[in-house]
Amino acid sequence: MTAHTPPDIAARKMPSFKAVDMRDPRSNIAGTNLMWAMLALATAFFLATSLSKANAQQTPSLETQTGPIEIEQIATFDRPWGMAFLSRTQLLVTERTGGLWLFDTASGEKTAVKNPPSAHVAGQGGLLDVALHPDFSQTNWAYFTLARQSEGGTGTTLVRAKLSGLGTGSPTLSDQQTLYEVLPSAGTYHYGSRIAFAADGNLYVTFGDHGVRPRAQDVTNASGSVIRLTDDGSIPADNPSFGANAKEGLWSIGHRNPQGAAIHPETGQLWTVEHGARGGDEINRPEAGKNYGWPTISYGRHYSGGRIGEGTQKAGMEQPIHYWDPSIAPSGLAFYDGDLFPDWKGNLFVGALKDQKLVRLTLEGNRVTHEEILLERLYGRIRDVRSGPDGALWLLTDSSRGALLRITPAR
Repeated sequence: MTAHTPPDIAARKMPSFKAVDMRDPRSNIAGTNLMWAMLALATAFFLATSLSKANAQQTPSLETQTGPIEIEQIATFDRPWGMAFLSRTQLLVTERTGGLWLFDTASGEKTAVKNPPSAHVAGQGGLLDVALHPDFSQTNWAYFTLARQSEGGTGTTLVRAKLSGLGTGSPTLSDQQTLYEVLPSAGTYHYGSRIAFAADGNLYVTFGDHGVRPRAQDVTNASGSVIRLTDDGSIPADNPSFGANAKEGLWSIGHRNPQGAAIHPETGQLWTVEHGARGGDEINRPEAGKNYGWPTISYGRHYSGGRIGEGTQKAGMEQPIHYWDPSIAPSGLAFYDGDLFPDWKGNLFVGALKDQKLVRLTLEGNRVTHEEILLERLYGRIRDVRSGPDGALWLLTDSSRGALLRITPAR
């Protein structure tokens, strides 16, 4: 497997100058002149560095293995986490810090959605993913995952709400309903939290282990699992059984922190990507009733360097389709199904946080045959990836001024 580790950032050194004692009257003039000279040099150095960085982050065109692409920054948000397209030019964007926005890509107008779901913002938690009902034009249901606090700590929660007022300039959520909750824990990380609707109208939601590793093998709760529900939160009759005491809704177990989920456009099967520890990030194709191993097996190691579980394989536990070692810290997953990039049709795209890059994977059936690295260290941490209705590839970057990026073929 190929992997890229972040390069060390070389320390930048300012020019050194002989100190001047400003208390000595003889040095007032010389000291003042030298002080202004130092300030001018420092300013020039800062501007040159900033301009260089800005130019790198706003590169209009990049060469790829399939031809040049253009990257356009469309808008900025505060720690954006998820997005969902309402139309060719309108989308919802969640901010982990609690904001929910309706954004018009044609006009550039950002409108705050009133009454967003209340989330507990701490650590990796907050307002997380968003997805629309397949028949949104008829139902107006929007679905959200978020961190919710309770007496036992915080846990991932799935809610839905009616979205109205789209044409009035005052979009609003109402009739909020809690559909599913995970057993809370004291930690504020590993929420997982992607939503994917299948062609049959059922939805999958990924849940992380919340930092309590044994829970991923404990079927009495949903931590470290993928669940499958109907659109109203009830349990499909054909869901797998994990035993008499198992938590309802389980589809697969043994996941660490899956922050990407997508439905294959041809097969209709669910694919996910999840964080490993120090290495062992995985792409899986979760199937009904199966166990994907965490923390019993893994291709990574603990952050301390210690071995995880029993090795990389065990009977009754599934192998990943693809993995990275060292870790890239994946977040966001999308199959490209647009028309602007014929060579990308059916390719799988993965965002990377730690490695600050976008990964393009070529597939043959369920096998990864090629990996291309895009945008490495140009735009920051990639949080979400979507194939848009306009044929472009859309990204969200994770920062206090996180960018909404649109990738198209170079003109």
